[in-house]
Amino acid sequence: MNTCLALRHVAFEDLGMLASILQHRGFETRCVDVGVDSLEPAEVASTDLLVVLGGPIGVYEDDAYPFLGIESALISHRLSLLRPTLGICLGAQLMAKALGSNVAPGPAKEIGFAPVELTPAGRASPLRHLDGLHVLHWHGDNFDLPLACENLASTTYCPFQAFRNGPSLLAIQFHIEVDPRRIEAWLIGHTVELAKAEIDPNAIRQDMARYGRRLSEVAGRIFNEWLDHLEL
Repeated sequence: MNTCLALRHVAFEDLGMLASILQHRGFETRCVDVGVDSLEPAEVASTDLLVVLGGPIGVYEDDAYPFLGIESALISHRLSLLRPTLGICLGAQLMAKALGSNVAPGPAKEIGFAPVELTPAGRASPLRHLDGLHVLHWHGDNFDLPLACENLASTTYCPFQAFRNGPSLLAIQFHIEVDPRRIEAWLIGHTVELAKAEIDPNAIRQDMARYGRRLSEVAGRIFNEWLDHLEL
């Protein structure tokens, strides 16, 4: 049985739809709450699949959140081995940092549903299924494209929305994993951020009702196609 270790930073930003996909494919998945549970270096390095999930902090906030230094070092070691790794939002930013790229606040927060522009590399990747589809954005930080990686998607305020390095390393700034049935937990958990950004949670609810089912279907295609090409 293949193993998956998920690094979670807030309870509601979990594996979402990916959890059932991994279960169906026979993965034994363990979730670790970063900053609360111990991170075992051997497990981070050796698990068949590492998934680094999102969260409302910045990778550069080491002084406020010391666990980030430990987490970044463990991710860096795993990436140096080219072991299968998926990063989502904060997870993508941690991967970018681990690969030597700068991560900093972007020119504007992107919160809500909007499409991404796929690059030629993106159209040749599993993300091609997103063409013309609205995805859930929820971030304020941007990263530079790491060396030797392919940029897969962009938006006006975020030129690097996703990247990959070969078949094993995939980083996605936006959220395709989100379970539409669990969006209320996101709205509650991010209530302060939504208020500061002057975003009406009803707008996100309505867009989730409009786009969520289709997004879940496409996310299944993307994740399954990516997993099909991993050497586990």
